[in-house]
Amino acid sequence: MYNDTRVLDVHGHVSHPFGGMGQTLMFMQAMNSPVPSPIGTDGAGQAGLGDEQFEVSVGRHVDQLDDRNIDKQVIGPRPFLMQGFMERHLLPAWTRVVNDAINKQCEMHPDRFLGACQLPQDAHAADAAHMLDELTRCVDDYGFAGVYVSPDPEGRRNSPGLAEDYWNPLYETCEERQLPIIVHGTNCLDPRFEPVPHSYQLGFVSEQYWANQILSHSDVFERFPALKVIICHCGGALDRWIPNDPHLAQKDLSANLFYDTCAHDEPYLECAIKQRTPARMCFGSEVPGSGSALREGSGRPADDLVPIIGGFDFLSEEEKNTIFHENPARLFPALAK
Repeated sequence: MYNDTRVLDVHGHVSHPFGGMGQTLMFMQAMNSPVPSPIGTDGAGQAGLGDEQFEVSVGRHVDQLDDRNIDKQVIGPRPFLMQGFMERHLLPAWTRVVNDAINKQCEMHPDRFLGACQLPQDAHAADAAHMLDELTRCVDDYGFAGVYVSPDPEGRRNSPGLAEDYWNPLYETCEERQLPIIVHGTNCLDPRFEPVPHSYQLGFVSEQYWANQILSHSDVFERFPALKVIICHCGGALDRWIPNDPHLAQKDLSANLFYDTCAHDEPYLECAIKQRTPARMCFGSEVPGSGSALREGSGRPADDLVPIIGGFDFLSEEEKNTIFHENPARLFPALAK
């Protein structure tokens, strides 16, 4: 809670047991053959994905939400484990396992979690229609309320741009079913980044920023006027131009294009909120994720963002409530239930 306002978080990732998921992934890749999802079956415990293992990993997640004053969170796949570069005949099976894990966590704590699905993204397919069966399964069977999209699932910068007709089947479905698209980078296989630890994070920055530029300058929202998109990590990077510069799309996209607040550096987050405006910001923390470093002075984790945003004196209380609650609830009505 923030004062008397429920804090709704649009940026979270599933806390599946890493050992069990790693074992399943390694087994599938080693065999080079799809395997059925073990989650919810008699063999789940043997695979390291049984109830006891989930209770430990999800319990830690809930404890961290409580510690960070977060009431409910949208959870999707862990982006660096989406494995978009794996063999194409394996990706649908792996995607199903991930979505089953997301659903299991949501079923364990329906008052704390809301699901958003991974899609079996094949950048070489004719179009995005191949993703729709899994989307439909997750929405109809599991009640998921959003979808994750990587602009470059293989990490090789070879995917169709987000304004190309390739994406039309997905955009049509998400618009019709009122499913927000959460744009999040995944892998980055650029060999130049070899010296950089956790270099997938560089892919997050670049792909999310380019997605923002492509969606802003293109006609996507003219063709799909009811489509809603959230770009993670404040949009990847800040713009360096003044608002009336022609390098920025001179359009009102406040009904379509949003950003979350998942940036742990305070000056950067302040600039992002001022640049994007509170009307287009949704609270997002990625708890638990990459924000475990402790802040100097407070000793609190970097992803403890409620008091950071709550302490920004350039925001009115109404604007803070818009970020913490109103915008997330508008995009994901089920979050506010």
